[in-house]
Amino acid sequence: MKRTTKIASIALIASSAFAGAAAAGSLENTTVEAPVFTPAPMPTPVAVDGNWTGFYTGLQVGQTDIDSDSGTLDGDDTSYGFHAGYDYDFGKFVLGGELDYDKTDIDLGTAGATADSVARAKVKAGYDFGNTLVYATAGAARADTSVGDETGPFAGLGVTYKVTDRYTVGGEVLQHKFDDVGGTGDDLDATTISLRGSMRF
Repeated sequence: MKRTTKIASIALIASSAFAGAAAAGSLENTTVEAPVFTPAPMPTPVAVDGNWTGFYTGLQVGQTDIDSDSGTLDGDDTSYGFHAGYDYDFGKFVLGGELDYDKTDIDLGTAGATADSVARAKVKAGYDFGNTLVYATAGAARADTSVGDETGPFAGLGVTYKVTDRYTVGGEVLQHKFDDVGGTGDDLDATTISLRGSMRF
């Protein structure tokens, strides 16, 4: 009887060990794969042509400040207008010409005197940095004021950036000189700072 009980105990232990080994083997053979995340492709940048040759036209808005040598005709106000021109790109250097017109309503502070507009004929010379054009400009400007009209020289600097092949944004600073406006003996200095947006063709 004791021998039978001992054999039964050994059989029970062996079967338990076998079952445990089988369970362990089944766990080892179970493979859990981690999810794979594929990043979305980055958008390809749109190539912008760095050639500046062609016609363009656009709008500008800015601030015009006028001072006279006598101090009797001074004032500043917002100016806004339009421009049109043509550039030719020689590779690294760009030459061009432009016409622009600014409308304003500057109170000059003397007997209701006002400055109403400025029209300009420009020549431009700049350096081609690819998508960016930095240039100097000069030419003749005509100021329309309530005390008389006067033509004088101007010069300035500007920068233009190509957003796309057809659209550009930029800025410009111009300094003007008008002598003896309307025969009053007053010489006017006018500074214009403007932001510009253009479409190229």
